Amino acid sequence: MKESIPLTKYQVRWVNDKSRFKIGCWSRQCGKSFSTSLEAVVDCWENAGATWVFLSAGERQSKELIRKAKMHATSIDMAIESIETDYFAGDTIYKMLEINFPNGSRIIGLPANPDTAVGWSANILLDEFSKHKDSYEIWKAMYPTVTRGYKVRVISTFKGKQNKFYDLFYATKTLQIFEGMKSTYVGDKGGWSKHLVNIEQAVEMGLALKDDKGKACDLEDLRIALADDDIWKEDFMCEASEESTSFITHDMITACENHTLTATPSWVPELINSAQDAYAKDKINVRIFGLPDIGKNLYLGFDVARSRDFSVIWIDQKRGEILSTVAIIAMKNFPFTVQETILLSIIPHVERACIDRGLIGMNLTEKAIDKYGGHRVEGVDFNQKYKERMAFDLRQNLEDRKSEMPIDKDIRASFRSVKKYNTTTNYARFDAERTDKTGHADHFWAKALAVLAASGPVSGPVGYEGAGNIKKFFGRIGVI
Repeated sequence: MKESIPLTKYQVRWVNDKSRFKIGCWSRQCGKSFSTSLEAVVDCWENAGATWVFLSAGERQSKELIRKAKMHATSIDMAIESIETDYFAGDTIYKMLEINFPNGSRIIGLPANPDTAVGWSANILLDEFSKHKDSYEIWKAMYPTVTRGYKVRVISTFKGKQNKFYDLFYATKTLQIFEGMKSTYVGDKGGWSKHLVNIEQAVEMGLALKDDKGKACDLEDLRIALADDDIWKEDFMCEASEESTSFITHDMITACENHTLTATPSWVPELINSAQDAYAKDKINVRIFGLPDIGKNLYLGFDVARSRDFSVIWIDQKRGEILSTVAIIAMKNFPFTVQETILLSIIPHVERACIDRGLIGMNLTEKAIDKYGGHRVEGVDFNQKYKERMAFDLRQNLEDRKSEMPIDKDIRASFRSVKKYNTTTNYARFDAERTDKTGHADHFWAKALAVLAASGPVSGPVGYEGAGNIKKFFGRIGVI
């Protein structure tokens, strides 16, 4: 093989590792496909009649993997024939890509599923295996094909823990472990040779990071720009997350994000400042402030807290079937009088408000109902029955992409923190770890309450009660 193919130390180590069962967890964009396709091409070059089957997450990924294999074959001056044909599996037709070598070797590329994985007698490469749908069934269908002397290569980043890739990496015996610069021989019969390379180790071992101008890039710049610690840990630091046990997945959230939306339009800080100023002057009496036109068809959810968690008001605008975020007001350590001022100033502008009327929210809920009526304000008991309904309604809303939300790492973290636990009762339990960043999934429950508020017609006429006249303005906010 010519020296024209530049490789990092960890790529050289992968290509030179001849173990029969080999698995790698590498950071994103560290050359996984480049290295695994190179190994297959070298094997086809050295061993006449060798056959490799590449199983990728989808057709696009399969084409990209075959493209890299063709590039490697060209770089070592191998005359190859490239063929694309239809492959029938069950009732479905797939595109099968094939490279034929002069010595009778070949590489076949297919999108992976239990139907395409069965029936081969070949060396197998599972590319980005954690992202394969039905990974357990694919493994079950594929494995018998290698029982008569063939090799298995599995490469991926992690995607949660509930998939066959995670099981293979951590639940199987280890023959040899390669972690960063270190190599440890374990020597257990029937084990796997395991390669673990996170982004820091990859840089240490020769990976060159570059910016859009082709100049050297700092690793910390990438982490800061990503703005998501959970993704950084899993996709770049190779730390499998609990995402698969999260009730709301990352994909559900990002599918509903809209970069044009903001969580804090200008009237929000103005209202907060006015409420805090009023409280500083009079800690007993609540003053209600007039707002600018913040939109029509608005629905509000309010998850109430005082000092331990965030008190969050979530306001959505209903546009057809879509609930588009208008504002999110997250309050930490706000006196109840300030929270009441903010809430009662907003309610006249919404069609319906659903408020957590648990122990600390009961007083706020009763005051809002007394002021604006039960047809506009509803108190919601946070028992298992209602929490299950709200949680599933919110997830269905996100799965159907019937929400538009701002891109915000705190919202992401709050939504993904919620876990579902089965119980001996008729209803599931939903809970989240309490953190300084997410509180107690307060953004999640505020949004769930907003979805509940928008889920049905208001049970009576909507009218603006006791507004009075605007007497004084603080910027755009007027005291009523």
